[in-house]
Amino acid sequence: QVQLVESGGGLVQAGGSLRLSCTASGRTYSDYVMGWFRQAPGKEREFVAHISWSGDRTLYADSVKGRFTISRDNAKNTVHLQMNSLKTEDTAVYYCAAGRIFVVAPGLYDYWGQGTQVTVSS
Repeated sequence: QVQLVESGGGLVQAGGSLRLSCTASGRTYSDYVMGWFRQAPGKEREFVAHISWSGDRTLYADSVKGRFTISRDNAKNTVHLQMNSLKTEDTAVYYCAAGRIFVVAPGLYDYWGQGTQVTVSS
């Protein structure tokens, strides 16, 4: 089992920045691909970004490319999502997830956090 806890969400104006963090505990965190997903009201959960276990591979959704940066610190069992130039359409609950393979489908991730709300106002 891997337990994931997100933090860092909040309310920010459009154009602002937030940094989300996800802290893992339980089984060997560094073995897992770590991903960030988001879900807006009335919409399906969507892929945002993920990072390989070593941190040398990352992938971003087109909608966040160039604005968001994912990083991980295996020594601290944490993964971060730096979000810059936020837009109102980035408003959603953001979830951290851990999985064994480098994929974007949320159904293929094994463990999930409880989510943290990000609200971007105009």
